[in-house]
Amino acid sequence: MLELRPNCECCDKDLPPDSAEAMICTFECTFCADCVDNVLKGVCPNCGGNLVARPIRPAAKLLNNPASTKRVLKAEGCAPKAA
Repeated sequence: MLELRPNCECCDKDLPPDSAEAMICTFECTFCADCVDNVLKGVCPNCGGNLVARPIRPAAKLLNNPASTKRVLKAEGCAPKAA
């Protein structure tokens, strides 16, 4: 089950479980659509993989399967991983 992390690792923008702006890679690194488009150019800075829209968990399912509250932020900043 996805963690549904609560923020963008790049700019720290809040990304609630129902956010259509949340983007993830296969390792669940989480970024907002603005950072993905304008800073990261669609590439995860952690693993080099692509970033896609994060699925939205239905509100009723959040009751028994809540989203993560642990915030992750890249202290060294956000830049695409060199190929």
